[in-house]
Amino acid sequence: MKLKKGFIVHDVDNESMLIATGEAQFSGIVKGNKMLGEVLSYMKEDTTEAEIVRKMRAKYDAPEGKIEADVKRVVTELRKIGAIEGK
Repeated sequence: MKLKKGFIVHDVDNESMLIATGEAQFSGIVKGNKMLGEVLSYMKEDTTEAEIVRKMRAKYDAPEGKIEADVKRVVTELRKIGAIEGK
């Protein structure tokens, strides 16, 4: 899976944004914290949810299941707005 064309990732201070362009069916902006930005950065290239979790686990010390739940929530929401291509 990876981000579809028609979406631009933009980071400002401690906030990350996914901005839909005219090519996207979704019209709007998704705002979130740096965790969202990191997930989006991994999705610029083809990847899997498990691979994103693995990379974030190697980088951050978080309670068991926290990273998995956060990544799943982001991926689910991005699928809802049609921002992801592939499985």
